[in-house]
Amino acid sequence: MKSWWEFNFFWLLMFAIGVLWIMVRKVDGAGVAQTDQTRLISLLVLAAFAVLIIICQSIIFIAIKWRAK
Repeated sequence: MKSWWEFNFFWLLMFAIGVLWIMVRKVDGAGVAQTDQTRLISLLVLAAFAVLIIICQSIIFIAIKWRAK
């Protein structure tokens, strides 16, 4: 169970780094200058990925709890 929490901390750290990277960069990988709208779209894509990870982690947590009983 401890490794599960460590793995979740890793995902939280990666998400925070991703948000900071999106907010700081001036030009994205395709060479497009970042405006408020493009940053918002990038953050929404990152948030959608985070929701997917949260759903998967919740399923794993339920499975771990169910197995422990």
